[in-house]
Amino acid sequence: MSDEIEAHGRVVERYFAAMRVGAAAEDELLALFTDEAVYAEPFTGEEGPAVGREAIRDRLRSSWATPLPDLELDVISVEVAGDRATSTWECRSPVFPSPVRGIDEYEFADGRISRLVVRITS
Repeated sequence: MSDEIEAHGRVVERYFAAMRVGAAAEDELLALFTDEAVYAEPFTGEEGPAVGREAIRDRLRSSWATPLPDLELDVISVEVAGDRATSTWECRSPVFPSPVRGIDEYEFADGRISRLVVRITS
């Protein structure tokens, strides 16, 4: 495995570690993104992706404003290929009737996330 692929895998691991912590890990989480990163997510109901680190910060703060109780986030798989990665995950919370699964698609530049698209699959 190349050093670059290992580094991208570590970025994904750090992303999930920060997401589990939530708002208290805001700075660590945002440091994983490039200045002009694109972040598309289904959680806030916003149209279109957040573009740029400050817009990503705003989007994350919006989702942290009403955190889900007893949220558990498990990474099921991570696959890295060159400057791209895909992860699958599962979230559980008492407010969900069943676990929620999703997929994240990453692109990297200069060792950080330049694009992240998050989709719910079930």
